[in-house]
Amino acid sequence: MYASIVITALVIFFLASAIRVLNEYERGVVFRLGRVIKAKGPGLIILIPAIDKMVKVGMRLVALDVDPQDVISKDNVSVQVNAVIYFRVVEPIKAIVEVEDYHYAMAQLAQTTLRSVCGQAELDELLSDREKINFQLQEILDTHTDPWGIKVANVELKHIDLPQEMQRSMAKQAEAERERRAKVINADGEFQASSKLAEAAKIMEGEPIALQLRYLQTMREMSAEQNTTTIFPFPIDMFKPFLKLMDKD
Repeated sequence: MYASIVITALVIFFLASAIRVLNEYERGVVFRLGRVIKAKGPGLIILIPAIDKMVKVGMRLVALDVDPQDVISKDNVSVQVNAVIYFRVVEPIKAIVEVEDYHYAMAQLAQTTLRSVCGQAELDELLSDREKINFQLQEILDTHTDPWGIKVANVELKHIDLPQEMQRSMAKQAEAERERRAKVINADGEFQASSKLAEAAKIMEGEPIALQLRYLQTMREMSAEQNTTTIFPFPIDMFKPFLKLMDKD
């Protein structure tokens, strides 16, 4: 009776030590007496107790938030830049054997690369051409992490924080640019209006009746308004006959 209890306990202990279950997004790097055997999973994994050791590795896409970095741009502007990096482990054995802690190593590499790439670009390029900066970061990180069995899928700059003085300067520049555009648009409108008026004057000069019709239209528009006082302008042509009579006298 006692022997059966001991055997049962040993069997349970053996199964608990030997059987592992890995999810679909996990792989297990198996070491046997310190040497790598293979990466197993997903599903049921059987190990030799006290001989085999398994290290789990996640295969899902990881989003790594890079802490804000102080960067001096190529045109000597101090800014703070942070980014987010999306990567995944594609070779579990390399991720465990080639680097001690690939999450920490990835974070440190991302910080130094972010400072290096952003420091080689001017401020306008950082603000307006982020796609180019993102591609450069992704290419450099992917090259350095390939020996670790890691694939960098994407890199995105999140925030670029400017000093208060620079923000005020850029706001003034933007306001001046808006005023310049408004003045150009206003001047263009005045030019078009004056051109149309000049054309209308030429037409009325050749067709006096057109001037009379315009006068009558103006009178009708003025009478339609609810004004207490109405001023009626008279064309100078209406006084020409009286002026001629005065000249004869």
